[in-house]
Amino acid sequence: MKHAVVLLSGGLDSATTLAIARLRGYETYALSFDYGQRHRQELDAARKIANSLAAKEHRIIKIDNQIFAGSALINDVDVPKSRSKEEIGRGIPPTYVPARNTIFLAHALAWAETIPAGHIFIGANAIDYSGYPDCRPEFIALFETLANVGTKAGAEGGRIQIHAPLIKLSKAEIIGKAVQLNVDLSLTHSCYDPTPDGRACGECDSCQLRLKGFREAGVTDPIKYARPVAP
Repeated sequence: MKHAVVLLSGGLDSATTLAIARLRGYETYALSFDYGQRHRQELDAARKIANSLAAKEHRIIKIDNQIFAGSALINDVDVPKSRSKEEIGRGIPPTYVPARNTIFLAHALAWAETIPAGHIFIGANAIDYSGYPDCRPEFIALFETLANVGTKAGAEGGRIQIHAPLIKLSKAEIIGKAVQLNVDLSLTHSCYDPTPDGRACGECDSCQLRLKGFREAGVTDPIKYARPVAP
């Protein structure tokens, strides 16, 4: 059986990516990160998703949050709320975490060599997203080049592939794919600024993009929100 490391944040994109990897016949090794994020509920979601989708192994790596200082997901900086579609699509928001996907993929690459696994999956998306530069196709392509130049596996004639199966899908299309693959979306967590009891705020960029996707997909979002949301 082919082996693959799958980056698993606990959100609907990464959960769908894990399901896609399984569908393609990979034995999956899920990898999550505790970097002091304010939305730590996503780690509980990741554990449940990894179990639900029968990951062979699930690891949570601890990273010193000080290397990410400055992001609204780490510091006492307000998470943007109730932004328009135009505002969400303009510029890089304060929720950007410095070089996050580079660091996450580097850990995934090291684990892939150790397993060994020739494949890494990431739920990056360049359509309905908040303007993060490390979610773009060119970043994924260049990291794959790096992976094959800078590893023992690559130097000895092997090949490591980085898969981003959702990169060109809208959020609605991702939700449709998740439903098709029987992903339990009630387990997923997307909110950047959840309430203490774990409910999604419904107002941050991530919540708005999620809700927009469910509306366009014609599917009911199964998670709980802190305030009523439009159907």
